[in-house]
Amino acid sequence: MSETARNIPGATAPDPSRWRALVFIALAQLMVVLDATIVNIALPSAQQDLGISDGNRQWVVTAYALAFGGLLLFGGRVADLWGRKRAFVIGLGGFALASALGGAAQSGAMMFGSRALQGIFGALLAPAALSLLAVMFTDAKERAKAFGIYGAIAGGGGAVGLILGGFLTEYLDWRWTFFVNIPFAIVAAAGAYLVIREPEGGRNRSPLDIPGVILSTLGLVSLVYGFTRAESDGWGDSMTVGLFVASVVLLVAFVITEAKVKAPLLPLRVITDRNRGGVYLSLGLAIIAMFGTFLFLTYYLQVVKGFSPVKTGFAFLPMIAGMITGSTQIGARLMTRVPARVLMGPGFLVAAAGMFLLAQIELGSSYAALILPAMLLLGLGMGTAFMPAMALATHGVQPRDAGVASAMVNTSQQVGGAIGTALLNTIAASATTSYIKDHIATATSKSQSQLVQLQGQVHGYASAIWFAVGILVVASALALTLVNAGRPGAASVSGQDAGAEDELHVPVVAH
Repeated sequence: MSETARNIPGATAPDPSRWRALVFIALAQLMVVLDATIVNIALPSAQQDLGISDGNRQWVVTAYALAFGGLLLFGGRVADLWGRKRAFVIGLGGFALASALGGAAQSGAMMFGSRALQGIFGALLAPAALSLLAVMFTDAKERAKAFGIYGAIAGGGGAVGLILGGFLTEYLDWRWTFFVNIPFAIVAAAGAYLVIREPEGGRNRSPLDIPGVILSTLGLVSLVYGFTRAESDGWGDSMTVGLFVASVVLLVAFVITEAKVKAPLLPLRVITDRNRGGVYLSLGLAIIAMFGTFLFLTYYLQVVKGFSPVKTGFAFLPMIAGMITGSTQIGARLMTRVPARVLMGPGFLVAAAGMFLLAQIELGSSYAALILPAMLLLGLGMGTAFMPAMALATHGVQPRDAGVASAMVNTSQQVGGAIGTALLNTIAASATTSYIKDHIATATSKSQSQLVQLQGQVHGYASAIWFAVGILVVASALALTLVNAGRPGAASVSGQDAGAEDELHVPVVAH
């Protein structure tokens, strides 16, 4: 038995069906990643058909991201308790059912509910998939190869989603961006049921931290809903203020609870480490900046520039190309040679430079001259920063906390995405309203009035993107200040071998 195998509970010898199992696990991962981007392209069409207001449209993205992020740690614990194979198959079935509800949605409320359900089952599915790879691939070299394939799908699947979403929306209907998940889920679930043989003895029988799950989820929902309410009712509205106060109280109660319970959902020692805390904070802020910008760019290209859904999908490819280049050609090559902050800090600043360019958008801005170089810079900077951040997320953790530390990165990404979409959408809508109020009096005809409306929308997007620039600068400063560890790729997790470390560097979700 290899040294790696001895470090994995329940592992005895390599599973003979492991490579076949990888096909179905990777298929499930592709489905989750596709869903993150495919819906963005379909959103303008879905909003129009279902009569969703501009203020509420971000809930199509936020409901999914919040449910996913809020329950990701809990989903990992449930998989440990139930068994990873069972959690994986149940997660796939639930995700397919939720996708069918989304495709059949007749109202905004039904759409939001289906997206939240997708997030709930995704939070069960994603950690179960990652755990299955860890227990089935016991040889370090094989495991590195398996997680490399898994990681490539996580990174490249977003590009496939953008293009596939465009084709489905333009040539069929936006509803097919949901229905397409069903065959993926059926094939993956059937294959997993027949092929996967989970080793015995790897379950964690510790009691579930139910108070921690309830407090963290309610606290995050209150926080995001507070940002959403601020758009329609103002920052001084009593309900808005009440939601923010409630979120603080609930999240503080969560921290106190985690400090006292025997089997916490999130052991506080994981997040109080200087380097890991710096990674979680800076990464969460970067995602806040990115997610809102994705939404604005989709609407700018389709509504303002008149791009078709397919053309919009292809228009995002430079950003994906920049991310892959930054991650594989810069981050991966340099992270064993220089300290993480040397890549993270400048990486976030390069992304901020891309955002700075995007903040210059106007009604007649050129895609080739402004948006394309901005997307390249944004992708390049984020890709360069993300690779060492993922590696450092498990730096120095105890073996029993390694999985939680890895999941925490994905939680910060999902919650950051939910907050970013809500916050930046609120800022954009407020700026648009103010612009139209100040300029509508000068419109003397219907066409001029429509022009002012469009100019107001673009002004709102630009205003929100300026905030995103500032957020990325803060993320860079936090990375340079807090992260003081050496080369993340050169040191292994305490008590684990290099192969196990490779496993933990792979993100569960890549948006």
